[in-house]
Amino acid sequence: MPHPGPLRDCRVLELGTMIAGPFAGRLLADFGAEVIKVEPPDGDPIRDYGDQFEGKSLYWASVSRNKRVCSIDLKRPEGRDLVRRMMAKSDVVIENFRPGQMEKWGLGYDQIKAEMPRLVMVRVSGFGQTGPYRERPGFGIIGESLSGVRELTGHPDRPPARVATPLTDYLAAVYAAFGTMMALYERDRTGRGQCVDATLLESAFSMMEGFVPAFEKLGLVPSRVGTRLPGHAPNNTYPTKDGSHIHIAAGNNAILRRLAAAMGKPELGTDPRFAEAEARNANFAALDDEIAAWTKSVAKAEAYRALLEHDVPAAPIYTVADIFADPHFKARGMLVPAPDEDYGSVTVAGVAPKLSATPGEIQWAGRRQGSDTRAILKDVLELSDAEIEGLVSQGIAISADAPKSKTGS
Repeated sequence: MPHPGPLRDCRVLELGTMIAGPFAGRLLADFGAEVIKVEPPDGDPIRDYGDQFEGKSLYWASVSRNKRVCSIDLKRPEGRDLVRRMMAKSDVVIENFRPGQMEKWGLGYDQIKAEMPRLVMVRVSGFGQTGPYRERPGFGIIGESLSGVRELTGHPDRPPARVATPLTDYLAAVYAAFGTMMALYERDRTGRGQCVDATLLESAFSMMEGFVPAFEKLGLVPSRVGTRLPGHAPNNTYPTKDGSHIHIAAGNNAILRRLAAAMGKPELGTDPRFAEAEARNANFAALDDEIAAWTKSVAKAEAYRALLEHDVPAAPIYTVADIFADPHFKARGMLVPAPDEDYGSVTVAGVAPKLSATPGEIQWAGRRQGSDTRAILKDVLELSDAEIEGLVSQGIAISADAPKSKTGS
């Protein structure tokens, strides 16, 4: 049930699958929205995604937290009718099917907006609801590839690399949630909902912000430079004596001087090659060599301690095991034991951002398929027990307490 977050009076119907749509729903659920997750009869593919524990996806446990879950067969007209009626009783609908699919079901925005003028429909797709690529299949990494981001990722002597997490899906979800809030804010003023068109491609492309005018005015085509950040020297990852690595970002003049002091070489802070930003950027390789010579002479912990003592932005390269051992993550509530109907509890990533008056909250981990089907049909659509039983017996609605085509996680 909704908790006293800032979105406690908002009902969200989540029809999406896999990452971007469900993560957008999770963001809203964390802050009190009543998010109703609608799955197909064989379950959201997320239930098979990532690492499994005792037959259950641990990713599902997190991305579907705080959501009520029901299972409805949208391939059948009776199932589509149920969803349409649920849409009419919702503030927001999130979907991330390929463009045109909702229209085939008679549930597209233009098909329902006259009947539901206050509804905000959030559509997340690879390439958008318009344009020549609209019907192409897309994942986050496809958006990264076409956006130019992947050309910048990795080392110049190797093929373009990728981050081993669905980075662009998360970014698109944040844009989708941001668009949702703007549309709801506008609805408060006008009484009218609207369609939010969020794409994986454009979300990834937004990270190319600085390179767009540089190409138009200067013809610059950036490519991979490894671990450093171009135009902000020093900002790179350096090896340490004990075989580890530490990242140092000291790209302005004052921080560079503090870094030089931490290294025991204060003269580098006034060296004409490094004292000013333009000179540092021109001589980044020589400066990186100086820093690497120092970091390779000390252990990671010693280097980190010296950098912190001199107020230099730096960090060791953490693993998830390091995160679990770090007191700051614990103090900030970023490792949260969520109640789970199968495990008792499961630790998930905490809520961000932090709100002082109406903070987010994790009430429960992702539930079994069909756990709330009967309750949702009763509470939201006000169906009778007999009507619900008829839908379940026909396989139009799938309940956790009834046989289904695939065992839910």
